[in-house]
Amino acid sequence: MKTNLLRPFETIPFFSIEGFKQISGMESSHSVRVLLHRWAQTGIILPLKKGLYMTRRFFENHRLDAAFSPAVSAILVPQSYVSLEYVLQQGNLLTEVTYPVTCITKKNTKTITNGINTFWYRNIRADLYEGFSFFEYFGIRYAIAGPAKALFDYLYLRPVPPSFRSLKIDLAGELRLNLDEMDSKARAEFSGFVEAGNSKKMRDILENFRRHVWRI
Repeated sequence: MKTNLLRPFETIPFFSIEGFKQISGMESSHSVRVLLHRWAQTGIILPLKKGLYMTRRFFENHRLDAAFSPAVSAILVPQSYVSLEYVLQQGNLLTEVTYPVTCITKKNTKTITNGINTFWYRNIRADLYEGFSFFEYFGIRYAIAGPAKALFDYLYLRPVPPSFRSLKIDLAGELRLNLDEMDSKARAEFSGFVEAGNSKKMRDILENFRRHVWRI
């Protein structure tokens, strides 16, 4: 069966049309595209984005890996890092359940939905593109923000009206943030990002957190 041609790709996160053509030995680009389209329609392979695929076998074997979704986000948009709700939820800082993989990029804001998940990419100022660490998964280099930067990104990009930033209101409670989970190091890092961001909105938010949660 022609599905045997997929065996070399069952142990790697993704493959391209051209890569499949070279390894399979098929000479006709049209035949390759037709075959891959047929397999995608039947679920044998999963389209990631235009021209890139993942085998069902790799997905089933690795979809529960902690690094799986972050690595896929880097495949889709290489110059990005995982942040915002996804990181906050993983660290138990956000009580609301969120399912998309949320990322930051210096490129345009976009949403990519495929057979694996929905991936949100939010744009941020170039000078704020920091606060993340690099990791590797099956040769894929991906980046994830620390809790402090994920919190900063989340609040910086989220509309928070001045009335909510009032010291009379517990903003963390209103936004369902478990900021008690943040240790002193993460709090100091968040304060540093606020200072570097030079935003009155973020300074107001920091003061609110200090008044109601961190008691500084």
